[in-house]
This record gives sequence, C-alpha cells and structure tokens, in this order.
Amino acid sequence: MVFRDERVLLVLRDQAPNAGQWAIPGGRVRWGESLPAAAEREIFEETGVRIRAGDPIFAFDVIEADEGDCTRHYVVVDLAAEYLAGEPRAGDDAREVRWVSAAELPDLTVNGTTRRLLRNRYRFG
Repeated sequence: MVFRDERVLLVLRDQAPNAGQWAIPGGRVRWGESLPAAAEREIFEETGVRIRAGDPIFAFDVIEADEGDCTRHYVVVDLAAEYLAGEPRAGDDAREVRWVSAAELPDLTVNGTTRRLLRNRYRFG
C-alpha cells in the first residue's frame, strides 16, 4: 500500500485474478525471498516505482474453485510501504498503473477488498 501526495498507487489488472479491476500492486513471493523483498521487487516490476516495504497491514485468502475443487489458492498479504522514487509505468501483468486520489476512486472499477481496505484502514474514498 503506497501513498504519495494523498494518492494511492493502483494497477489495472490484466490477468486473473481480478482482471479488469484496479487493485494494489504486488505479486508472488519467490522461494527463499522475504515478504518485504518480494513486495519491493514486485511493485518495481509491475509499476516502475521503488518503495521501502513496511509491516503487514492486511491479509486474506483468494480461493478459486471449479465444480467444487480448489484450482487456485492465494494468500494475499498487503504491506504498508514508503514511496522512494519513480514514475508509474505499466509492466508485468498491469494493463495500466497510476496514482489515484480519493475523489477518483468511486469512478473506477476497484477490487472490493482493495476498496474496503482503503476505506476502513485509511478513510480513503
């Protein structure tokens, strides 16, 4: 969760899960990689923005099923982060990336979990 000048960094997802929705950038943790290192690498790869990852602020499961059988199970851990440098540019699985103000949020198709986290934790949007 990266803020800069009262705006939050969001990506428009291009792939499942949540394709076509705005969400917090991030991705997979590599084997042997710490959670903060993974967040810093993934956000840079996906957005071109450099951050310093902080503490976890929220965690949840995403479980996808097909005819009752689990096909994918993600554990998503959102971290607080400090903006260091860089301007947003879409990379990896992001269709678009940008800084979003609270006033812009209602007009975007934002992932429900992202919207609730922004509203409940940060009173944003």
